[in-house]
Amino acid sequence: MENKEVAINRMLNRGVEEIIDRGHLERALRSDKKLRVKFGIDPTKPDIHLGHTVPLLKLREFQNLGHKAVLIIGDFTAQIGDPSGQSAERKSLTEKEVKLNMKHYLEQAGKVVNLKKAEIVYNSKWLRKLNGGTLAKLLSLVSVQQILEREDFKKRLEGGKSLRVHEMLYPILQGYDSVVIKSDVEIGGTDQKFNLLTGRTLMERMGLPPQDILTVPLIEGTDGVRKMSKSFGNYIGINDTPDDMFGKIMSIPDTLIGKYFTLLTNVTPPAVDNPRDAKIALALEIVKTYHSEVKAVKARENFIRTFSQKEIPDDAQIVKIKSNNVNGTYVNYLVDVIVLSGSVASKSEARRLIGQGAIEINKKLQPQPITITIHNGDLLKIGKHRFFKFLIN
Repeated sequence: MENKEVAINRMLNRGVEEIIDRGHLERALRSDKKLRVKFGIDPTKPDIHLGHTVPLLKLREFQNLGHKAVLIIGDFTAQIGDPSGQSAERKSLTEKEVKLNMKHYLEQAGKVVNLKKAEIVYNSKWLRKLNGGTLAKLLSLVSVQQILEREDFKKRLEGGKSLRVHEMLYPILQGYDSVVIKSDVEIGGTDQKFNLLTGRTLMERMGLPPQDILTVPLIEGTDGVRKMSKSFGNYIGINDTPDDMFGKIMSIPDTLIGKYFTLLTNVTPPAVDNPRDAKIALALEIVKTYHSEVKAVKARENFIRTFSQKEIPDDAQIVKIKSNNVNGTYVNYLVDVIVLSGSVASKSEARRLIGQGAIEINKKLQPQPITITIHNGDLLKIGKHRFFKFLIN
């Protein structure tokens, strides 16, 4: 069993960007008080990637110290759309889209947080019940000037871009979640700081002790430049296959190795002579976390055999398709073939991969989204680490 003081020091210092009020939180953690630790998720997408796990892992640390994790599913706020970090108005989601996204969200979050010991609540439960009087009172606690202090709002207004009233309400509604559940601490990424501070302000003005805030850094994706996002195609999904996950981690720039170890694992980077060995250790640790040690070891073996010895993996994913041509082949646009493999979520992502020079058929680069003919046994390679073998029937 880990020493409590060691666990507290790690939680307050490892992978933490900022704590407000640090002194207050330190005293609370060293007391016998059981804290209510809030983390909110708007299910705007159906999948979780490693970037999403950074605050979830910090939430799990609080759980390990005996505190109550309060996981707020923003089924109401997701329909508005969090404007944080957005240079343009975010598309609003329908209730149906939100419910569809929630379907597997908790299952994936459960790979990080102990859901059996967590309190899971949906903010539609109280936000839908806000009447005119209650809403007016709530809005009176925050000034327009405060809302317009947001950097992203400032930039949009200065650039002549649209800023809608419902977007300005978002941080107030998210902050009200903290009031309802009586949060002691709220965790979020650095891009959420304004929203978290709004919750702290509302609590104080409504006669509650203000929540402490712990922010964690955003993590760059496999390109090493932009934050991890499905929109950028630089994400590593926690539901990726072991081989895909291992290969994607091996593709990150060397400069990210230390940051990935700090934010995505509980281990110290190994003392090795070269970055490749460090990345292998990193990939092994992360794949083990989301799959198993056996699968992680197998993924490592597959990677080494495939890329060190320039072989095609024996367990390349099989894609079965029906012939649509008289000679038993399959003819279609390259974009559609990539989507058919199940490796991408959309045609736009497939086009982006083609433009990046990431697509090969039978070891031949495919630089244009043209019509192609697939024969039985043809091999599709995406990036450096994903292989798909076509079987035509």
